Amino acid sequence: MSYFVTGGTGFIGRYLVEKLLGRGETIYLLMQEKSMERYEALLEKLGASKDDIVAITGTLTEPNLGISAADLKKLKGKVDHFYHLAAIYDLSASAEIQQAVNVEGTRNAVNAAEAMKAGCFHQVSSIAAAGLYKGTFREDMFKEATKLDNPYLLTKHESEKLVREECKIPFRIYRPGMVVGHSKTGEIDKIDGPYYFFKMLQKVRGALPQWMPTIGIEGGRLNIVPVDFIADAIDFISHAPGEDGGCFHLTDPDPHKVGEVINIFADAGHAPKMTMRIDSRMFGFVPPMIRNGLKSLPPVKRITGALLTDFGIPNSAMEFINYPTRFDSRETERVLKDSGIEVPRLESYAPAIWDYWERNLDPDLHKDRSLAGTVAGKVCVITGATSGIGLATAKQLGAAGAIVCIAARTQETLDEVKYELDAAGGNIHAYRCDFANMEDCDVFVKAVLDDHGHVDYLVNNAGRSIRRSVNLSFDRFHDFERTMQLNYFGSLRLIMGFAPSMLERKRGHIVNISSIGVLTNAPRFSAYVASKSALDSFSRCAAAEFSDSNVTFTTINMPLVRTPMIGPTKLYDSVPTLSPDEAADLIAEAIVHRPKRIATRLGTFASVLHSLVPKVGEIVMNTGYKMFPDSDAAQGKQNAPEKPKVSTEQVAFAAIMSGIHW
Repeated sequence: MSYFVTGGTGFIGRYLVEKLLGRGETIYLLMQEKSMERYEALLEKLGASKDDIVAITGTLTEPNLGISAADLKKLKGKVDHFYHLAAIYDLSASAEIQQAVNVEGTRNAVNAAEAMKAGCFHQVSSIAAAGLYKGTFREDMFKEATKLDNPYLLTKHESEKLVREECKIPFRIYRPGMVVGHSKTGEIDKIDGPYYFFKMLQKVRGALPQWMPTIGIEGGRLNIVPVDFIADAIDFISHAPGEDGGCFHLTDPDPHKVGEVINIFADAGHAPKMTMRIDSRMFGFVPPMIRNGLKSLPPVKRITGALLTDFGIPNSAMEFINYPTRFDSRETERVLKDSGIEVPRLESYAPAIWDYWERNLDPDLHKDRSLAGTVAGKVCVITGATSGIGLATAKQLGAAGAIVCIAARTQETLDEVKYELDAAGGNIHAYRCDFANMEDCDVFVKAVLDDHGHVDYLVNNAGRSIRRSVNLSFDRFHDFERTMQLNYFGSLRLIMGFAPSMLERKRGHIVNISSIGVLTNAPRFSAYVASKSALDSFSRCAAAEFSDSNVTFTTINMPLVRTPMIGPTKLYDSVPTLSPDEAADLIAEAIVHRPKRIATRLGTFASVLHSLVPKVGEIVMNTGYKMFPDSDAAQGKQNAPEKPKVSTEQVAFAAIMSGIHW
């Protein structure tokens, strides 16, 4: 027995060919010249020879599949079963391409099968042929299909119609459901159908613990089936006697709703489940005109588009969230009775599907998320780069191949740092600048733009911190002025200087080093926290204006870091702190991933606490305020002990509140 297969190296085709290999004498595969490496790979995978599986050169979009007259003559009368699997399954493909491949390709396949005088033509159609029929679609139904506006649904319907009306040899039609990976190995070759939800689940898993309940959607029923069931069923039914002219639904007789599917894969991926699922039909009382009007509003469209893009979900997939069709598969069940072939429950093989996706198909696996891949050859400006966090960041960026621009007030210090970084192999450009001086800032901006033409990344790191309670600051207004001058106005001046070229190029990222104190409302740091809060607020406003220009901001609410800035406060010698290198790692994360904010969990918790129960947060911070006194220097005491004594209670409290400025 011999077979001819189109799409034999495709996803379903590979498994079907493997089944047929044990049955027949020869399998002929339609292959394009440019795809012969896939043919070779299939032979290797199946351990077959070129005599077992013979490549026939041709293409789907030419008459008789582009098969030469000589090959057609050789195949005439020798093909018992002709399987037509090749088609476009991409919802985003153009209508013209889908028409050419799905419909005209099927016509060419039917004509080729007739020219070969094949024994039976097997059309692998799809449940898409039913359109968006509302209700139960039986295997003997076809013309009843409705809502075929989508090109994919329409072309699958039209290609099946062509077989029904024009095929002059016996035929059988198969309508698989949404085909996913192998139920044992999880293997699949592309992201489609329920896979579109996986990235969303993965991101939710990264943000929330598995036990946390979430709210989601219910949706229609998704008829999901594994590829091995499809191959087994087609192989068995195609060889069953007396079934010519039949149509067979290769579907799950008890499909899950969208919300159930998401929860099944959430469980497989150890992500939080949707405890409450909202059925969109409950909004049916809202007139369609109003619903469509709201969906067409520019901000709604942009927000929806941004969320879908972030989760990797194409807009076309959203059409099927409320999928209305159920499929009766009694003919398939009748033929497969006693064969041992049945649809496994999704719960039983979802872990294999998820595991294969996460190990092989997760889009993030194929993205260069390294610092070098992000900044190599890019112009990066770092303020405060001659010590502490800034110096550690400059070292990392220099080692990653960035063009690093640094500045400092003291030329001698600047020269020393440049020499050190150059010796390490960095591409370093040094400029003298006092970032508390607005004229210096302007000169610095102009010099950098004159030398490099633009800036890709700006890291506003230079800052001044003052630890002094408000009670001791009533006669020190200049503390607030000088802190604001450097931390806010200096950073703002640079943003205002570099942003125009970023906006013109539609590319740029600004990293602002803020403080955990902004989230915790740290006592004794009112001057410092106020200046950082001002920069945070400006950045949020600017980000809203620049949102569609690909110029972005990241705010890092940095916890306590052991730098020269905290050196005068000897109390910090006894409390947990980050090292400058660890802080530089956070800046690298901001540059590579561009999140809106980076903060410790404690900082985020403190911010939420202040929002929900501000008095509780205030009491906690007041406790720390009372426990950790002003330094002797802040109190104006002379000849104070170099290092104050730290109590066990202070150490314990600081450890619990790790990273907070006290």
